[in-house]
Amino acid sequence: MFESIHGLLDEHAELQMRLSEPEVHADQALARKLGRRYAELSNVVEGYHQVETIGDDLEAAREMAAEDADFAAEVPVLEEQLAAAQEKLRRLLIPRDPDDARDVILEVKAGEGGDEAALFAADLVRMYTRYADSRGWKTEIISATESDLGGYKDISIAVKGRSNDPAEGVFARLKFEGGVHRVQRVPATESQGRIHTSAAGVLVLPEVDEPEEVDIHQNELKIDVYRSSGPGGQSVNTTDSAVRITHLPTGIVVAMQNEKSQLQNREAGMRVLRARILAHRQAIIDAENSATRKSQIRTMDRSERIRTYNYPENRIADHRTGYKAYNLDAVMNGDLEPVVQSAIEMDEQARLDAIGD
Repeated sequence: MFESIHGLLDEHAELQMRLSEPEVHADQALARKLGRRYAELSNVVEGYHQVETIGDDLEAAREMAAEDADFAAEVPVLEEQLAAAQEKLRRLLIPRDPDDARDVILEVKAGEGGDEAALFAADLVRMYTRYADSRGWKTEIISATESDLGGYKDISIAVKGRSNDPAEGVFARLKFEGGVHRVQRVPATESQGRIHTSAAGVLVLPEVDEPEEVDIHQNELKIDVYRSSGPGGQSVNTTDSAVRITHLPTGIVVAMQNEKSQLQNREAGMRVLRARILAHRQAIIDAENSATRKSQIRTMDRSERIRTYNYPENRIADHRTGYKAYNLDAVMNGDLEPVVQSAIEMDEQARLDAIGD
């Protein structure tokens, strides 16, 4: 696996030179693309140099071991450090998901359970928002439909990071959150104290960097306008400001009504539409490559139950990775990193196994 390292070192050096050229930064899309690749390769270069340094130290310690007992004692320690550095480098060399560095549009939709499901959807939004805050990300509500009790029937949130490193990208950290999240607890509306089970669906879409990246022709769109409904500004229920956009080639439909003007709703709708088309294209590629990707756990399918939140036992359990902990209260307050990391590590291991096969 390390045979390819020298080609990557050369690519890193070449990118370093290109990123010093003013004309590259005149094209923001190109600069962003090259910057992300440079950041990714910088980790590889650092990992490679660490392996080299520890390897040199180990070789020197072995040579001196026969003459000095202190050097002999260092040998097993350095061997352990070298094995750990090599394993880290192996993981860095795993081909990354091309969308890892992207920001995301996170969609949460109440499922079975009525008002309780909508309240749980709101709890999930709070969990993700606090997790985003802990990582220095910014969140923005694009659209939301509230329930009568203050939960969300559905909501779309943009989550933006600030790192060029794909390993720290928003999509890299959140892409495994897609699926059905199930909650077991006594609803606020339950007078008998009985535990109910309800669910919410989560969809994680990589956001398009530049509108031109997803080519959409006007004749591929059907745009309907209608009167907004539900809570909102002064224009709600008085003007045809809500917008429904249908992408005819894929059948993808996006509806927006949260903004006061038709233009604003259309812009927000196109933003979500581009993200859904990008995800749709990737899903087709994934299906074509299913033989090599079948062991990976990335999913954006709301139909797959991925996690259970059990409030009476303060327990959270991920059904794909086997992760289980009894700190649900902390997780719901944004302490999501151990859960996220368990999914990332499982996917990395699956990728390593696939390379080994």
